Amino acid sequence: MHPANETLDQTTLIAALLQPDRYPHPVDAVEHLQTHISHILLAGDYAYKIKKPLNLGFLDFTSLARRKYYCEQELRLNNRLAPDLYLDCVPIGGNAAQPVLGATEGAIEYAVRMRRFPQEALLYRVLAAGRLENRHMDTLARRLAAFHRSIATADLAAPFGAPERVRGPMLDDFTHTRPLLDDPDDLDVLTAVERWTLTTTERLWPRLAERKAGGWVRECHGDLHLGNLVLTDTGQVTIFDCIEFNDDLRWIDVINDLAFLLMDLRFRGAGGFAQRLLNTYLEYGGDFAGAALLSYYQVYRAMVRAKVNAIQASQDHRIPEPDRAAARALCRDYLRLALVLTREPTPFLLITHGVSGSGKSRRTGQLLEILPGAIRLRSDVERKRLFGLGPLDDSGSTPGGGLYTPEASARTYQRLYDLADGLLAASLPVLVDATFMKRAHRQPFRDLAARHGVPFILLDCVADPETLRARVAARRARGDDAAEADVEVLERQRRYDEPPATDENPLRTDGDTDVERLRTAIAAAM
Repeated sequence: MHPANETLDQTTLIAALLQPDRYPHPVDAVEHLQTHISHILLAGDYAYKIKKPLNLGFLDFTSLARRKYYCEQELRLNNRLAPDLYLDCVPIGGNAAQPVLGATEGAIEYAVRMRRFPQEALLYRVLAAGRLENRHMDTLARRLAAFHRSIATADLAAPFGAPERVRGPMLDDFTHTRPLLDDPDDLDVLTAVERWTLTTTERLWPRLAERKAGGWVRECHGDLHLGNLVLTDTGQVTIFDCIEFNDDLRWIDVINDLAFLLMDLRFRGAGGFAQRLLNTYLEYGGDFAGAALLSYYQVYRAMVRAKVNAIQASQDHRIPEPDRAAARALCRDYLRLALVLTREPTPFLLITHGVSGSGKSRRTGQLLEILPGAIRLRSDVERKRLFGLGPLDDSGSTPGGGLYTPEASARTYQRLYDLADGLLAASLPVLVDATFMKRAHRQPFRDLAARHGVPFILLDCVADPETLRARVAARRARGDDAAEADVEVLERQRRYDEPPATDENPLRTDGDTDVERLRTAIAAAM
């Protein structure tokens, strides 16, 4: 390695690479983008990502050897989720003024070469354009749940995920951000969030240790926000740009990974999508215990974004002033979101009553998107989980047999009870979506709410017989839902159903037009 490589003038190099004739493939014009740690050059069908020679404490790209290593790490990690996007690590030879892409010797720099995609396909732009749909959230949630199940688990002897290791990056965010702030109000918010983080870490310390022992600390993405997601032509969401530069920021709790995306959706005013993503993820992954850490990790993730924007705003010689002003404003907004996220949602317990096709899942799904922090438990999903099946797997059970024996139903209600108990203990709102056809099924949940000192709501879902039959038949034909009931099962349910009595104070619903009324009623109950 030539000594000059350690002090390469990247400004000159980037200027040279803005010339289309520097590339070994057709290029009409080169577009230059940058983050606080990288330059991205969009050239023809490809994007070239070059790491800045920075040492920010949480990363060190100051030597050429380090930049090469982390380019290779970037390829390895992103091939797990975006193998079609990440192509290779390209050495750059020549000199800063006359660089040669793909040089076989004498590398002065390295770039990760990616397949280019339209910038309008980035998910935050898709959201801003009004093109993001529920189906995108559902497929993304399933993909994330599958990814988190499949990735490597941290060795119990490794330090990753230990409570003190979790606390370290959180405190570093405050340490790195504070010197970059000069507004007294911003500093007050920072101090309040820091105080909450310290207090909450102490409270959650045993739970953090349990998460590590339970194998929930894994080699995650680490930087999961809308700017690192792209909508493909086929309507799928591709996840890219994993953290490669810091093991502590990547070997984390899977809920920490998810929390970044939930926070980012909320920051962009898409709380409904955040709720849908979270609950679909939990349905497919089953990690309900992790939900107790969601506020904690979302506050941390808001602070990460505040720090990143504070750094960008401080890079006087690297970032144009309009961009730095925008970064300062974003830093302030993220600080205030972090403060909002320290305020836990008000817990309550809502259960449904209704035969198949009465709209229980649809109504609770609608409520989920307007009740911040609410977690839904579906009997159709949890029943299958007890038997090792996924939400859309067909059990092949007959009415009253297989997964639907009295014993299996008793186990299912007990699981719903246990999960609701744990979520309420974590001060989270809970919706339990089940038929609850017998008062004997409903009363234990009413007692559970009383034990936790939270409001109890019984949502009575009804529809006329013809509507019920039509809905059940159509859903069964589609095969796109966890529910397996057919018309025969529906008729059995109608014969044995015990509608709520007056003294159970049911909240009745019979259509899509009363969701706002239900929200008002639930708010009044709290």
